[in-house]
Amino acid sequence: MNWALTGALLFWAAAWALNEWLAKLNPRSAPAKRALGILIPAIFGITLLVVWEGLVRGFNISPVLLTPPSAIWARLVSSVPTLWADFQQTFLKAVLIGYAIGCGAGFLTAIAIDRSPFLQRGLLPLGNFVSALPIIGVAPIMVMWFGFDWPSKAAVVIIMTFFPMLVNTVQGLTASSAIDRDLMRTYASSYWQTLFKLRLPAAAPFIFNALKINSTLALIGAIVAEFFGTPIVGMGFRISTEVGRMNIDMVWAEIAIAALAGSLFYGAVALLERAITFWHPSMRSG
Repeated sequence: MNWALTGALLFWAAAWALNEWLAKLNPRSAPAKRALGILIPAIFGITLLVVWEGLVRGFNISPVLLTPPSAIWARLVSSVPTLWADFQQTFLKAVLIGYAIGCGAGFLTAIAIDRSPFLQRGLLPLGNFVSALPIIGVAPIMVMWFGFDWPSKAAVVIIMTFFPMLVNTVQGLTASSAIDRDLMRTYASSYWQTLFKLRLPAAAPFIFNALKINSTLALIGAIVAEFFGTPIVGMGFRISTEVGRMNIDMVWAEIAIAALAGSLFYGAVALLERAITFWHPSMRSG
């Protein structure tokens, strides 16, 4: 028992020393810097898993209270068909479809609000009010409206992603300076020319900020919504069911898949932001 704990602590000390040494390196080449930026957090993450395993085994903690990573990995490997079906139901259907519709609708509504002072004074405050509605209150209503399958979960995702996109886009459309807008007027530019050539590029960091926020909100909303009614498939359904059966390793496996999917989704949006807004000062490297 103590050997597991001692080994985990020794591994932690060695990994900490290695990361301290790596953090002091200052490679000149860009590939080496990128590799170092990946290696240091990877070592840190592996260290957390090793310490987690050592603590569980060293103190003989019940797997119901804290499942060791080795058991979670074994469940992941043995339950691939089930996990894939849950991933398809929750992420590929509810999350992606709801995310696309919610962000798209929020963006178009922000353009309409920008064109209409009446909407800016009437719709925007109402949107801020609706965005504060708790998901546990909205999800059962969406299930009653759209049924138990993924459309009701996508509806929850739409509600959760609509207003962050709306507010950020409206704010971003005001980011261009008055001098730049005056210059466009001296060129006799129309509203749409000014919008596409000046104001939307200036608003791009705000829009991508909303997209990154929504990439995590969408997954959270879909999983929580599945707690209130769903077919016998889905990540939220599996978590709520397996907790009742005390299959905590399956619960952790679903959590791991959700965390990995959310991280990759966020990373994809961040890479897209870097490719499109490379000109922005926040994207420039020293």
